[in-house]
Amino acid sequence: MTGIPDSADTGSKGARKVAIALEYDQARDRAPRVIASGAGAVAEQILEIAFAQGVQVREDADLVQVLGALDVDSIIPTEVLAAVAEILSYVYRVNREALLREMQS
Repeated sequence: MTGIPDSADTGSKGARKVAIALEYDQARDRAPRVIASGAGAVAEQILEIAFAQGVQVREDADLVQVLGALDVDSIIPTEVLAAVAEILSYVYRVNREALLREMQS
């Protein structure tokens, strides 16, 4: 699962935090799917759960805008797969580095 919060707190009135959670199950899906989406208090809950579970979170306001238009349980469309693949690559790399550090301790 990957959380993608919108860092929309740019001082503009009415800007709300948005979070999208993704999951990729290679055995079941051909591409990642949206498993949670929300703004405001719901976004905060998504992020709290992600942080509590040790999920890597990446901020990308443009991608959140695209993914936020999808329904929960939707497969990511091919048009945005490259951006999602970049995020998943980042998450896998960070997780691998954390595992290596843990093993060296």
